[in-house]
Amino acid sequence: MQALPPIGHYFSPEHTQFRDMMRDFVAQEITPFVNEWDEAGTFPLALYKRAAQLGITGMGYPEDLGGTPCDVFHTLIASEEYARSGCGGVAASMNSHTIALPPILHHGNAELQKRYIPPVLAGEKIAALAITEPSGGSDVAALKTTAVRDGDHYVVSGEKVFITSGMRADFFTVAVRTNPENKGAGGISALVIDGDTPGLTRTELKKMGWWSSDTAHLRFDRCRVPVHNLVGQENAGFKVFMTNFNSERLGMAMQACGYAEVCWQEALEWAQQRHTFGQALSERQVVRHKLMDMRMKIDAARALIEELSYRLEHQLGDHNTLVARICMAKVLATQAMQFCADQAIQILGGMGFMRGTRSERMYREVKVMMIGGGSEEIMKDLAARQLGI
Repeated sequence: MQALPPIGHYFSPEHTQFRDMMRDFVAQEITPFVNEWDEAGTFPLALYKRAAQLGITGMGYPEDLGGTPCDVFHTLIASEEYARSGCGGVAASMNSHTIALPPILHHGNAELQKRYIPPVLAGEKIAALAITEPSGGSDVAALKTTAVRDGDHYVVSGEKVFITSGMRADFFTVAVRTNPENKGAGGISALVIDGDTPGLTRTELKKMGWWSSDTAHLRFDRCRVPVHNLVGQENAGFKVFMTNFNSERLGMAMQACGYAEVCWQEALEWAQQRHTFGQALSERQVVRHKLMDMRMKIDAARALIEELSYRLEHQLGDHNTLVARICMAKVLATQAMQFCADQAIQILGGMGFMRGTRSERMYREVKVMMIGGGSEEIMKDLAARQLGI
């Protein structure tokens, strides 16, 4: 097996340059406005175009589709730097294409790729993924939305829920059941459904966190979708979506580290500036220990994610073990985020309970990170199965 590089060698000067660009973009064009956008429940569409102009939106996609070729560490940097704004809603909607487009890129035909991918990478259209249903979340094999063949079209009926960018999206990559006789994974397919398809209706959902991100409940009432919008082979969609989950979960793990870092930084600054009984909070041992516990959890999660990313980039290790470690990384990172959000609120005291602090927002948003992309319980169970436990 190829030896792993020493710590610090994961990132090249090119990665550092990209991080600086991302940090400037977030600091100048997102962070100053997050409180305003969160309260408004939305953010300007122009932000998509700006991210596209910088090449952020197209990371990992071929140049002939308008993309920006890169490695896994570029995507990790982007996830972490988006998190520095301290607002998960903006990051969630800005990146909904990262889970909607990969099935089209890796399994769609050339015509589908050229029709749907370039406009999104250019910041002109918005893509969303629609898998979860009211009757079930992570159990993709049990989905009920049907797509019945009728000549050159599929007739789609059913519902999808908790769809990020669901109100804004111009099109959806949708998991449907094309074989009603097969109630499991073998009857699932992937379809691209345009947002203006007759029979498709959307209802906006109100959430605990991610306020600036639009989230929708979709209803398909006998929507006619052209057969040529099928992604990959009919009844072979389960593997398409399962592969998609791996990259989503790794990105969420890195984001969780970024959000935990935001909480730690705010708590540290407050502890250094806040004085009680003639002494800075940071000079009190009990507070210093809280800060160190936060730091240890962040660094431990980040170390696992970076080492795992190197193995994925260089295809080191067997598939089952890598999938298990992705699951573990998401659990470890989101637990770190949860701990750091809680401890930061405790250190900030009454101020931490006020809207407008980054830690208050992270405290509300941590649960979606622990549930979205596969809940903590699902992750542990999947990891155990992959390791033969």
